[in-house]
Amino acid sequence: MHAGMTDRANALLIRQCVSGCVRLGGYGAPMGRPDFPRTIMDFQEQFATEAACLEYLAASRWPDGFVCPGCGARTAWMLERRHLWQCTRCAQQTSVTAGTIMHKTHLPLRVWFWAAYLVATHHPGISAKQLQRQLGLSRYETAWLILQKLRRAMIAPERDALHTEVEVDECWIGGFDPGKKGHGVGDKTLVAVAIEVRGHGSGRLRLAALPDASGRTLRAFVAATVTPGAIVHTDGWSGYNKLATHGYEHRPRSQRSARRADHDDDPILPRAHRAISNLKTWLHGTHRGVSPEHLPVYLDEYVFRHNRRNTPMAAFQTLLGLSTRHHPSTYTQITTHAA
Repeated sequence: MHAGMTDRANALLIRQCVSGCVRLGGYGAPMGRPDFPRTIMDFQEQFATEAACLEYLAASRWPDGFVCPGCGARTAWMLERRHLWQCTRCAQQTSVTAGTIMHKTHLPLRVWFWAAYLVATHHPGISAKQLQRQLGLSRYETAWLILQKLRRAMIAPERDALHTEVEVDECWIGGFDPGKKGHGVGDKTLVAVAIEVRGHGSGRLRLAALPDASGRTLRAFVAATVTPGAIVHTDGWSGYNKLATHGYEHRPRSQRSARRADHDDDPILPRAHRAISNLKTWLHGTHRGVSPEHLPVYLDEYVFRHNRRNTPMAAFQTLLGLSTRHHPSTYTQITTHAA
């Protein structure tokens, strides 16, 4: 046992050893931020046990080594079953899952790790039914809740706004409503789109459900997603008319004016329209449609996948809540929002 432990801490440790939830040996040396597993074989080997998952969480949270928030000591015992690290000096217990989507979970950490890996690396996305089958979960509701929590961890609160040159448009998401079209169509949900122009390709994406297509609403969306001073391309809808007075270089262009100028072959907002088309295909293909109350978190998932399409493994820590500090969503918060 550690030489500096008090009799009380020693007795406590002995009781915990009897219960089988302590990993013997103190932890405190700098661990370094862990590498991402690059293949499914690497993942299976790296996270074969609950202890391996705990050590990964600790290395992500304390890359310079454990520091007790109570006394400042730098060594601790791992209480494996309870997901706690206990200071070897003062016996204060610190949850390594605090601030992550796994905090106070009753599920094995390996379930959460596998869920995050599958969501991060399965390019088309994964449904709750698929996740239930892949993880061997007995209840669909468990898989659904895991996915809802993962989706709520996808958006970093401190993310940077889009910049330089951006296309902005809006579309309707929802069931088909025959005979209605335009900016006030049926019961569908209005979704705003903003996407960076990078040469002939697309950069980062932002999506948001909107209550209407008024100028005030659209300007608020642009202000929340695009850096002032950027070039903003839009169609000819009047809701965008005052963007220039709010610090943007507004370049509107309507299909009608393009036809008059004989430039009909030059597409209007090609990146935004491609993003809209891909979004609708993804929603209908992977999730078979989405209810309006849950649409915002699915929009966040699509943005997450688009923006990390070239670096899927970098998404793993984000999903677990290790690279940002989210307040974990509870079951009550998720289901109340859905009601």
